Amino acid sequence: MNYSISRRAASLAPSLTLAIDAKAKQMKADGLDVVGFGAGEPDFDTPQHIKDAAVKALADGFTKYTPSSGIPDLRKAISDKFQRDGGLTYKPSQVIVSCGGKHSCYNVIIATCQEGDEVIIPAPYWLSYPEMVKLASATPVILETSDKTEFKVTPDQLRAAITPRTRLFILNSPSNPTGSLYTGAEIKALGDICVEKGVLIMSDEIYEKLVYDGAHHTSIASLSQSHYDHTIIVHGFAKAYSMTGWRLGYLAAPEPISKAIDAIQSHSTSNPTSFAQKGAVAALNGPQDHLKTWLAEYSKRRSYAHQKLNSIPGITCVNAKGAFYLFPNISKLGLKSAEFCQRLLDQEKVAAVPGIAFGADDYMRISYATSMANIEKGLDRIEKFARTLEV
Repeated sequence: MNYSISRRAASLAPSLTLAIDAKAKQMKADGLDVVGFGAGEPDFDTPQHIKDAAVKALADGFTKYTPSSGIPDLRKAISDKFQRDGGLTYKPSQVIVSCGGKHSCYNVIIATCQEGDEVIIPAPYWLSYPEMVKLASATPVILETSDKTEFKVTPDQLRAAITPRTRLFILNSPSNPTGSLYTGAEIKALGDICVEKGVLIMSDEIYEKLVYDGAHHTSIASLSQSHYDHTIIVHGFAKAYSMTGWRLGYLAAPEPISKAIDAIQSHSTSNPTSFAQKGAVAALNGPQDHLKTWLAEYSKRRSYAHQKLNSIPGITCVNAKGAFYLFPNISKLGLKSAEFCQRLLDQEKVAAVPGIAFGADDYMRISYATSMANIEKGLDRIEKFARTLEV
């Protein structure tokens, strides 16, 4: 049988983060002492009041279909969250609840982009952005950045990349994989260009709550009515509430776009899981005390890991301002990222993600969403491995 695979499907690269995480988990299952720096999820449990709300929903029989874009009380809670946190006014009808933040990103790109369109993506990028653009039959346009500019794209770079075919600019701040955070002034400079040129912005704000050293997250939609009109915010519950497996994300958009996404979702996934949505209402409307504790712990781990990485010969690393990743430069050690990470896993039983997955082959991604004991042990092993490669 000759099975014909679509050009869209054949063009995709598998997720290296998931592949490495799966291999590390298999090695652990085989009894090996593996330190995993690969997965992008908190090591803390979902707060108890959120789990309790989902359990109650199950006990109450809240297990049937819901509206495709989410239950009304969750869309209202999200609308209230935007107003409370950023002074942003979104009607519940502008809010779409989806099956994860990744699903929200995909919905936005599918709803706004098509063959002939270009989508500008700063690199290093979250690895699924370019693949989603390809699935929409559009063309990813990659803007290279480096640790010299804290991995931030400049207004000049953005302006030079815009053509009559540019449909969308993707901005992720705080960033996965680098932990970089754009200042309010930097956000405005990029947003002004998009407004001037009539380019839509997909602002991925899922790490909004995870910022350090007194830094502040600025949503591009909050800058003016024009910025608001050009912006689609994608968000989710995974990172700030440790709800990765719940598969719940959301977006807020100008109404014509949210209506289009509602139609797409009604024909693709139908509704997000019913009882999980009740947990999400509790997440947004309930106590937020856990965040202070989590941030303090993340900050401690980040400081240790940053200092340790920079003490290893051949490795340099800028500090993160947000999220829970560091993105050290390994170029002086003589290996490209995929070979470096493969040998690191095989020889020292440490799982990190090669930078090539994020469009930056001179780097690797380290997640400090793991215990301090794991961080200390894993970084000691990275140092041991790096010393065998000194050139």
